[in-house]
Amino acid sequence: MNKTILEVTKEIEKRSKKSREIYLKRIDKARIKGVNRQVLGCSNLAHGVASCSMSVKSDLIEQKKPNIAIVSAYNDMLSAHQPFKKYPKIIKKALKKEGATAQFAGATAAMCDGITQSQPGMELSLFSRDNIAQSTAIALSHNMFDGALFLGVCDKIVPGLLIGALSFGHLPSIFVPAGPMSSGIDNALKAKARQEYADSKIDKKTLLEIESKSYHSPGTCTFYGTANSNQMLMEIMGLHLPGSSFVPTKTKLRKALTKEAAKRVLKLINENSPQGVGEMLNEKSFVNAITGLLATGGSTNHTLHLVAMAKAAGIVITWDDFSKLSKAVPLLTKMYPNGTADVNRFHAAGGIGVVIKELLLAGLLHEDVNTVAGFGLKNYLKEPFLEEKELRYKEIEKESLDKDVISTFNKPFDKEGGLRVLKGNIGQSVIKTSAIKPENRVIKAKAIIFDSQEDVAKSFKKGELHRDFIAVVRFQGPKANGMPELHSLTPYLGLLQDLGYKVAIITDGRMSGASGKVPAAIHMTPEAKAGGIIAKIKNGDEILFDTLKDEIKLLVDEKELENRDCAKTTKNDSYSFAKELFCVMRKEVGKANEGATIFDLPGFERC
Repeated sequence: MNKTILEVTKEIEKRSKKSREIYLKRIDKARIKGVNRQVLGCSNLAHGVASCSMSVKSDLIEQKKPNIAIVSAYNDMLSAHQPFKKYPKIIKKALKKEGATAQFAGATAAMCDGITQSQPGMELSLFSRDNIAQSTAIALSHNMFDGALFLGVCDKIVPGLLIGALSFGHLPSIFVPAGPMSSGIDNALKAKARQEYADSKIDKKTLLEIESKSYHSPGTCTFYGTANSNQMLMEIMGLHLPGSSFVPTKTKLRKALTKEAAKRVLKLINENSPQGVGEMLNEKSFVNAITGLLATGGSTNHTLHLVAMAKAAGIVITWDDFSKLSKAVPLLTKMYPNGTADVNRFHAAGGIGVVIKELLLAGLLHEDVNTVAGFGLKNYLKEPFLEEKELRYKEIEKESLDKDVISTFNKPFDKEGGLRVLKGNIGQSVIKTSAIKPENRVIKAKAIIFDSQEDVAKSFKKGELHRDFIAVVRFQGPKANGMPELHSLTPYLGLLQDLGYKVAIITDGRMSGASGKVPAAIHMTPEAKAGGIIAKIKNGDEILFDTLKDEIKLLVDEKELENRDCAKTTKNDSYSFAKELFCVMRKEVGKANEGATIFDLPGFERC
């Protein structure tokens, strides 16, 4: 094993000792011998089976056969989740053949950041994760279930489902993906069109035609943003079946894998020592997740989500863990926005299995972890296929079939991971470096202050931004307005960068999949609303942005900085577009580097 991997794992285990012990005791207490519904009273059980068919009702009343919860994020508006419509029927039929039952336990909210980008609804996006966790827990609270299948794909949905699942960590659980849509227009051409629209070179109708060729059918968007980073994480953490994350939607193999997930959860229940998801995932599992994220140049959103998900299992992850691991983990993949390939090309090149193989050979992953496919990450060095309509597995390719998309440990695309943590007198922030050219990794320029991404667009259109500068977009943190993704910044600043200007972003908001070629110090904490130094920066202040040294500095005399008052936001629309329903969340949410969540570590709850 790599020395850094071992050291970071031990540090996490040490700092998590108390909260992890409390968590494991809680889920052990929740476990009973036999089916869970036997603890229900007659009236409780009668309510739980009232709507079932006579055969299912008979099985449930008998209280001998396992009953599986289906928790789904289906809706027919989100392309990634529309395929889930048919999954409950497929799952129930597969379980019936195995002598078990399933019930649709509940649906969770599933909002699409692609639809809400730059819209008021984006200010509800991050909080939807914790809302999904709560609704997942409500779905499982009926105590009718012996295991669970979770249907989800996109940005906040999978992290929310997992946090909810971990609150019922005694239940064996599997996450079931829906697969990507077929490849459409090249992602780089899509990004170019957005810049051309920002520069008024094409009209809205033309842009919509191009966007529609990119997002064109059911299935996950094909660029490597948060949704597809979720899928990679679920597989490398052992919560998906091997090789299942990027099998295309609406294929026979996809359907076969869904059936197999239903069968597999029964095996997890029936093993001599059934293991719930809260026991299966441990400190090593989360180190593997961070390693996978770094090696693939995944979404910066997971510097929030992984911290929050780990916290739900009593495990304490810090941004310093990301930073240390990034020094040891090379970048092995090139997917948009870090390259031109999409996830379909990545999957065709060998996909997650090949990446896991390279990382295992280099000693960068813990092989000795539990997974839904059995003990050991070696179970993920195989890929599924159909033979006479039956699901089979074969060994993965010996090496990448497309070295432009998946490289090797010995010849990586970058010797370090795709994420870095920047520190300085402004605070602590995250940056995605995998798509930033070397000449743009160090910038020293004057600040221009903005209170919203809309203000950036207005200044650009007035011709005020054709110069070197660092955009400071503040009051975008979780306490201020829910920490929206500032997606509309990218076309304007990317265009200025193409014109030869040195530009960068500092914000207490998010960028995520929009993080690309423009250096962006995001998730800045402490945030402006909490009195962070970012609220003291003035127009014209000089800032040093140095990703090579992991530094970000406001070049202002310390005494002057001490005497400055924090600015107040000019925006105050916390009571519009249903944002008033989330006031309590904005008040109670934690810091970005603590997961930006309303939930606490086991044993340290405020309630």
